[in-house]
Amino acid sequence: MSVPTPPAAPSPQQMPPPMPPAGVQGAEPKKNNVVALVALIVAAVGFIFACIPGALVVGWILLPIAFVLSIVSLFLKGDRKWMGIVGLIVSIIGTIVGFIVFFAVVLTAAGEALDEISSGETTVTQTTDEDAETATEEESAASADQGTRENPYPLASQISSDDWTVVVNSYTTDGNPVVSGANEFNEAAPAGSHYEVINYTVTYTGSESGLSAEVGIALVTSAGNVVNSYDALVLLTDPIGLDELYTGASATGSAAFLVPDGETALIRVRPGMLADEVFVQP
Repeated sequence: MSVPTPPAAPSPQQMPPPMPPAGVQGAEPKKNNVVALVALIVAAVGFIFACIPGALVVGWILLPIAFVLSIVSLFLKGDRKWMGIVGLIVSIIGTIVGFIVFFAVVLTAAGEALDEISSGETTVTQTTDEDAETATEEESAASADQGTRENPYPLASQISSDDWTVVVNSYTTDGNPVVSGANEFNEAAPAGSHYEVINYTVTYTGSESGLSAEVGIALVTSAGNVVNSYDALVLLTDPIGLDELYTGASATGSAAFLVPDGETALIRVRPGMLADEVFVQP
């Protein structure tokens, strides 16, 4: 009776891999949260640009993107979600900082604009003789309030701002003959009033060009009423009109004003739309 041959032992290559102990699962590799990393980087860069006044727009573009990416990263699988949380916080703080920098820039620009306007205050140079030029400092200080209704400047004074210089050349209290002789269609002054005519010269001293109409000329009567030339439109032979002038150019002309009889008037000059008013004694 033959004895069966036992099977050959399997080679190491044929042996199955060892099974892990019961209840132990194979560890899965950790996955990085790429979106959280990108959100953190974008938030950091946006924060930097938000602190630079000249690059605020870039910061305002990047920070909202970082905010959205940070929120999305918190709902994705993967480790390092802390980067998404940090990116979310940085994007919020960066937005606040960006608004603070923006308002600081706006306030600074507004302050500089006000400084420029204030630096363009009206100045007046009077035509004086040699004796007046040797006046003492006390006399100069006493005339500091000139130009008001109570202490107006004399005719021929140079009234200047940053853009204009105005000189009132002459003043005619009886302007009825001037108006009637300028154009036969001009209406005569109504009963109880008369025309007064001012001749003046405007010179543009700004950097580009300006219209002569930017200079304002009006009368303020002794009763406190303001009279403008357009209150009673008449045509004169030498109106200034709407001339456009470049630096150094001048225009000379006249304007007529309808004044109630029995009232005196002061000339109110504004050498530019934003300039201070100055009063001149006819």
